Parts: sequence; C-alpha cells; structure tokens
Amino acid sequence: MIHQRECPIETVIHVLGGKWKPVILWHLMESTKRFNELEKLIPDVSQKMLTQHLRDLEQEGVIERTVYPTVPPKVEYSLSEYGKTLIPVAEVMCAWGESHNERKREEPAS
Repeated sequence: MIHQRECPIETVIHVLGGKWKPVILWHLMESTKRFNELEKLIPDVSQKMLTQHLRDLEQEGVIERTVYPTVPPKVEYSLSEYGKTLIPVAEVMCAWGESHNERKREEPAS
C-alpha cells in the first residue's frame, strides 16, 4: 500500500531528502554522467551512499540508468523526462542559496 502524504512538502522531502540527492540532481542537470564522474564531482560522498541515492532516485523515476553491454560494463545516469520537471525547482533552490550566502556575508561579525 502506498502511503499518501497530506503535505506536498513532505512528498518533496521524501523524494529529494538526503544530503546528496539534490547535489546529484544538480550535476545531472548539466549532462549525463558515469558513476565515477559523480564520485569525482561529489568527493565527500561515500560509494555506498552515492549508490543508494542513485537507486532511490531511479526508483522514484527521477533519473534513468543506462547500461551498455561492453566489457567492462558502462553505466550512465541522466535525468528522466520526469526528472527534468525538477530543473525549475533546483534553479529556485540555487538562487535562494546564493541569496542566503550573500546575506550571511553581509551580516556583521558577532
């Protein structure tokens, strides 16, 4: 049974919650990436956590995982068409983050 969330913000947090999911989405907005590229772009994330977040995002239909039948296997991650609907959300979050950082820089030191 699927749990219905009454608050839409709770749904967003369920899908995008976690320290690294928004960062992963941000990098995939630029272009398709391989696992090792994401590891290099997000050096503080562990392999286990990156793998888990990628699986979660794929399960939610936000990203697509493409496996190429080569030796060794080549796997790429990209935003799905559905995931691309999050681009405006991420852009607004980025603008807010920049504004917040600027505000913090302008505050007098305590």
